[in-house]
Amino acid sequence: AKIHGGCTDKTYTAASLIELLHTATLVHDDVVDESNLRRGFFSIQTLWKKKVAVLVGDYLLSRGLLTAVDAEAFDLLKLTSKAVKEMSEGELLQIEKARHLNITEDIYFEIIRRKTASLISACCACGAASTGASQEQIDKMWAFGEKTGLAFQIKDDLLDYSEDAAVIGKPVFQDLREGKVTYPFFFAYKNADESEKIKLESFLGKKNLNQKNAFKLISKLDGIKETEMLAFKYVKEASKSANLIEDKTISKEMIELVNSAMHRKK
Repeated sequence: AKIHGGCTDKTYTAASLIELLHTATLVHDDVVDESNLRRGFFSIQTLWKKKVAVLVGDYLLSRGLLTAVDAEAFDLLKLTSKAVKEMSEGELLQIEKARHLNITEDIYFEIIRRKTASLISACCACGAASTGASQEQIDKMWAFGEKTGLAFQIKDDLLDYSEDAAVIGKPVFQDLREGKVTYPFFFAYKNADESEKIKLESFLGKKNLNQKNAFKLISKLDGIKETEMLAFKYVKEASKSANLIEDKTISKEMIELVNSAMHRKK
C-alpha cells in the first residue's frame, strides 16, 4: 500500500480480511494434517477435537468475507477468493499425489504455488488494490508475492526436515509420515541408487519413522542442500523485483521481508 500512495481505511480492511482467512486455513490445515501443535501451542483440533476445529475455521472464513462485504470492498473479495480457490486446489493436488513417486518437479511447483504462494500473492495484490492502484500494478505485486511465497514454502518444506520440533513450533518430519513428497525428498530420490530408493520409499507414510535415519540419508543425497539453493533462487528473484521500487526505504523493507522468509527458524 505504501508503494502505491499510502495506507487507507481499505488497506486495514484488506489486512483484517487476509489475516482472518489465513487463520481459518491454518485451523483447517491442522485438521487435514492431524497436527497436534501450531506455533508451539496445542492446535484447536487437539484441544477441542476436529468438529469444533472445522466449525471455528468456517466461522473465521465467513467473518473475513463479511469484513470485506461490510466495507463494500468487492475487488478485495475477488483477489482473496481467487487465493482461497488456489489454496484448496493446491492441498487437494498434494493429497492426490501423496505416495506417488512419479511426481514431477513441475507438479511440486504447482502444488506450492497454489497452496502457499497464492496467499502471499493476495496479500501483496490487496495492498496495492486498497490504494486504487492500476491493474498492471496489482498484477506486479501479485507476481512479487508469488516469488516470496515460493521461497517461504520451500523453506517450510526444509524446516520439516529439522531435528528439533520444539524450535520449529510444530511436529517435524510430518510430510514424510503423511506420505507427502516435498522437494528435499524429491531431489534425494532423484539422486538415489536402487537400494537407496527402496529405503526412501520405506520412509513414506511411516508413522513410527526413524527421523535420524531419514535425515541422514536425505542429507547424504543432497536433498537438504539443493532445497536451500532453490529457496535462495526465489529469494534472489523477489529481492530483484523489490529493488526496483523507487522509494528506497520501502524497497529495503520489502527486501527484509523476503529475506525473513528464508532465514526464519520456525
